[in-house]
Amino acid sequence: ESDAGDYTCVCGDKQSTASLAVHALPVLFKEELKNEEVQEGASVSLRCELTKAAPVQWKTGSKVLKASDKYQMRQPGTTAELVIHDLEVKDA
Repeated sequence: ESDAGDYTCVCGDKQSTASLAVHALPVLFKEELKNEEVQEGASVSLRCELTKAAPVQWKTGSKVLKASDKYQMRQPGTTAELVIHDLEVKDA
């Protein structure tokens, strides 16, 4: 999208200008989350991959998760990862 704008070709005292519009592709899941079964007290890593880098939001039900000692979020490039530490039965 940052390439959108007016472009001009100049030859001596003549010029030609065109406007370029760039339509963004939607962000899609290249690799979706996978179901996990983990023992109480352990940690788990939930990971998905997007078709391009974009901000993500992690939720459980309708509750938006925030980074804390329990929840660690990373997003290197197009991979989004949530690590949940010290799992309890109620985290299922």
